[in-house]
Amino acid sequence: MRPALLPLASLLATAVLAATPARADDAEAAAPLELHCGRLFEAREGRLLGPHTVSVREGRIAAVSAGIPAVSGAGAVDLRGHTCTPGWTDLHVHLEDQSGPQSYAEGFRLDPVDYAFRSVGYAEKTLLAGFTSVRDLGGEVAPHLRDAIAQGRVRGPRIFAAGKSIATTGGHADPTNGYNSLLSHLLGPPGPTEGVINSVEQARQAVRQRYKEGSDVIKITATGGVLSYARSGDAPQFTEDEIGAIVATARDYGYRVAAHAHGAEGMKRAVLAGVTSIEHGTYMDEEIVALMKRHGTWYVPTISAGRFVADKAKIDGYFPEVVRPKAARIGALIQDTFARAYRAGVKIGFGTDMGVGPHGENAREFLYMVEAGMPAAAALQSATVRAAEVLGVDDQGTLEPGKRADIVAVPGDPLADIGVVMDVAFVMKDGVVYKAPGAAP
Repeated sequence: MRPALLPLASLLATAVLAATPARADDAEAAAPLELHCGRLFEAREGRLLGPHTVSVREGRIAAVSAGIPAVSGAGAVDLRGHTCTPGWTDLHVHLEDQSGPQSYAEGFRLDPVDYAFRSVGYAEKTLLAGFTSVRDLGGEVAPHLRDAIAQGRVRGPRIFAAGKSIATTGGHADPTNGYNSLLSHLLGPPGPTEGVINSVEQARQAVRQRYKEGSDVIKITATGGVLSYARSGDAPQFTEDEIGAIVATARDYGYRVAAHAHGAEGMKRAVLAGVTSIEHGTYMDEEIVALMKRHGTWYVPTISAGRFVADKAKIDGYFPEVVRPKAARIGALIQDTFARAYRAGVKIGFGTDMGVGPHGENAREFLYMVEAGMPAAAALQSATVRAAEVLGVDDQGTLEPGKRADIVAVPGDPLADIGVVMDVAFVMKDGVVYKAPGAAP
């Protein structure tokens, strides 16, 4: 979406976030609570249960019991008119920025600290929308924002950060796309340290650099992209050997690999090389569907981003002219691809690509998934238990004793009316309440 941050970006972002004072409500130890839920979403089987009480102690779920006590004691939270679900996870966000008509110019005008400040507000919006965890797939601010949130300095979701995405020269995540000849000459060609590779050896080096920088997951751009300042949105941009080297090196460090991919050939190479997930997947065909099912590859569709860019492509001047036709053509197809993939039995995890669209609107993806034919229960599973599987974690995604106390409540019955996910009334992360019915924002 913009040129790379300058080399001092990580230091400046760290300084900005470290200077943010801790908030008392976040710094306090999570108090014991009893949540009285009118309904409970059982994520493993995707079914709705009747009234339940969820007991929370020291940031974990201590017990889940049927029924609600007749008399509420101290520490009780009345959610009898609500459905409690596990906290939601968005597997594809970019918290340091948000798309707008000035995004491309801002990349040359703004300092890294500007993006750091912006990310704090975007993170809080995301948390209050019900997303207690996110996978940030590309952004140098994200690892520092992750740490500031974990330290209680700012409010936001738990972040699994990719740091700088890995690309090839001229690829979707090449930070110098669109630079003029003077800038290109002054800065020189980016290499593995900047996340740009052109060989198997450089592929290994780029993963090791992400390890050095503290990433949690590896992101590659296996094909062209919509918003990069380049002509192709779907051409393959890595050899299979290069992706294989990234996946193998990532495995050495305990990393999973997410592959941005629109075109079928790039998807094929990524799946055969062993990536964990395909992001977007616009031109997924029957061969790719079969390969993904055979290899157990996850699909993270990001319908929200597709609809957003297709809509904005209709506005003169919103995107540069090299981007506009890609946005119009590719964005409009993602929801249909999702529908075909779901019917075919591809494993699906929830992701929006927010940062393209507006942060805090992440839950709208549920509506688009249901609109395309996925049952509401399966859509909720994609953001809870299934998302935990994509991340490779076993301490979140369900409301069970011992799991993290990440809990969201919405009014009414989301299986009957998925639209209620846009009206989140209660948010708890690690046993701390960030939003409650009737509480001041």
